[in-house]
Amino acid sequence: MVDKAVDSLQLVARELSPFGGDEGKTRTLRMSRTLAAPIGTVWAAATEFDRIPLWFMPVSGEARIGGRYQLDGNAGGEILVCDAPRTLRITWEYGGDVSYVTVNLTKKDGSATLFDFEHTADVEADRWAEYGPGAVGVGWDMGLLGLARHVELGIATPLETPEWSASDEAKAFIAGSSESWAAAAIASGDDPDAARAAAARTTAAYTG
Repeated sequence: MVDKAVDSLQLVARELSPFGGDEGKTRTLRMSRTLAAPIGTVWAAATEFDRIPLWFMPVSGEARIGGRYQLDGNAGGEILVCDAPRTLRITWEYGGDVSYVTVNLTKKDGSATLFDFEHTADVEADRWAEYGPGAVGVGWDMGLLGLARHVELGIATPLETPEWSASDEAKAFIAGSSESWAAAAIASGDDPDAARAAAARTTAAYTG
């Protein structure tokens, strides 16, 4: 149902770092959400190659430190840190660019787990101006929703199916995600009008 997916966006805290790095074009996108599942369950879903396709997309490679992975039709990279059940750090290599993804899990009271996610990348100014953080943030929001549905409800179907992507639910979720990332960009110091315009272009790109 439309409202359920859109409402899930409110469960995610989002943050953006200012531009930094040696060339002044590095930014870090951060997301966190409490998942109603034990830390071992979340870790297994996020790291085991036979579990990842159940909520994200098919993956191949070697699930070990120094091993390489490849997502079907998407990014690949190297596994840099795999400290079960706490920290996973990988390179995210796509289109000739190399960035870094880090997942940190923290056990909370009861059987809940805090899922912390970071994606650090060098971003060209013109691309940021056109799409802002939603260019990758919308996809990560969909991935996190798929993970939550899997570990909390036991759903073994990836979220981004052609049927779902064409649905009103998906379009509302994508628009809400774009707007949420625009708000994070504004909070980080980006120009509000430019951030909202970039979010609108991101929504259009995702929804066609």
